Amino acid sequence: MNERPALVIIGGGMAGQRLLEALVAKGFQARTGLRIVLIGAEPAVGYNRILLSPLLAGEVERDALWGRPAEWYRAEGIELHRGDPVVAIDRSRRRLTTASGAGVNYHRLVIATGSRTRRVRVLGDAREGVSEFRTLGDVDALLEDDLVDLPVCVVGAGLLGLEAAEGLRQRGARVTVVHRGAWPMNRQLDAEGGRQLAARLASRGLAFELERTLAEMRADRGGRLQALKLDDGRWLEAQRLIHAAGIEANFELGRDAGLECGQGICVDDRLVSSDPLIHALGECCEHRGATFGLVEPIWAQVEVLAAVLCGEPGCFEPLPSATRLKISGIALYAFGDPCPCAGDRWLRYFDPGSGDYRALCLNGGVIRAGNLINDTRLGPAWYHHFLARTPVEPGDDWLFDAASIARPSQHQDPIEEIA
Repeated sequence: MNERPALVIIGGGMAGQRLLEALVAKGFQARTGLRIVLIGAEPAVGYNRILLSPLLAGEVERDALWGRPAEWYRAEGIELHRGDPVVAIDRSRRRLTTASGAGVNYHRLVIATGSRTRRVRVLGDAREGVSEFRTLGDVDALLEDDLVDLPVCVVGAGLLGLEAAEGLRQRGARVTVVHRGAWPMNRQLDAEGGRQLAARLASRGLAFELERTLAEMRADRGGRLQALKLDDGRWLEAQRLIHAAGIEANFELGRDAGLECGQGICVDDRLVSSDPLIHALGECCEHRGATFGLVEPIWAQVEVLAAVLCGEPGCFEPLPSATRLKISGIALYAFGDPCPCAGDRWLRYFDPGSGDYRALCLNGGVIRAGNLINDTRLGPAWYHHFLARTPVEPGDDWLFDAASIARPSQHQDPIEEIA
């Protein structure tokens, strides 16, 4: 391997790819004299994970996942290693070891190893039919099955779980979503918004088991999953179990190297770890006690880290993020914390003709949370005022200005004001 001093990026996911592109745009190699090495654990690097759900659903072709061809890396002088994960960091020697036994020296190091699906514990042992929905390999494995009329259970009705469930349903599977919360996306949506979303998805063929958990799995003699037992004693037919109940940081590489870690690799405002030569980025890092699973704050981290690596000032200040999602044509926009808080005043609007749902939480004269389903065009305006903490009144025209944003149908219900 070329032993010219290197910036090594561990992780070929979206965060690592975004950092590469930011560094190229800044002329990093010419400015610093360092070459760039990217080491990815997966055979494929730089693909868009956001498009995994449309790929599973058959809405996009596989080629749509790649933003840069292999020639781009060569043209930009980026040394690329795929399918050979780093297994050890020797900080005293500034040397990495990969699973194949290769050694790579670094001058500066960025750990961007992402996260993995958090698996729920279920009694029993099924050797086949249990998987996750996180990587391109996971999707490829699902698509190898004949999914038509296949009974599938997805654990988790958050963003990841609903995307997996709807993609499988569109491929013909009979999908049941098991979720411990009282409604889907309970961390983003208020109760009524969650019920509206569940009803819309159920009308398209998804089944929900809410406020339920899995207790046991049953397999045939060959170890293939056949059924799952719920915590209320009922059994569900299931030949495939997909874990999609949240994520947890892949921080063990940093922990084993002696870096300070909590739920992720701890970093300061410049994304520097407890070792001044090592940075952490994206879902594997922890900043001020928080970890990150949404695109917006990670993109902000990338901009800061690219500046820092080029010797420029940079400071990561996380802001609350808005969640945007489209499931089978149903658009969602949510921000803030939907959990009840003293002093909340909720304004809600529902149009059964169009399926539009809007819910806005005011507290102390400012917006505290907002949910929109179907017609989400008011979302960015609400979010802007949420971030700015603009004083608002329930009667302000712009809050629910349906006449200027979207023409309401003749079946509209009035705004429901709930203290």
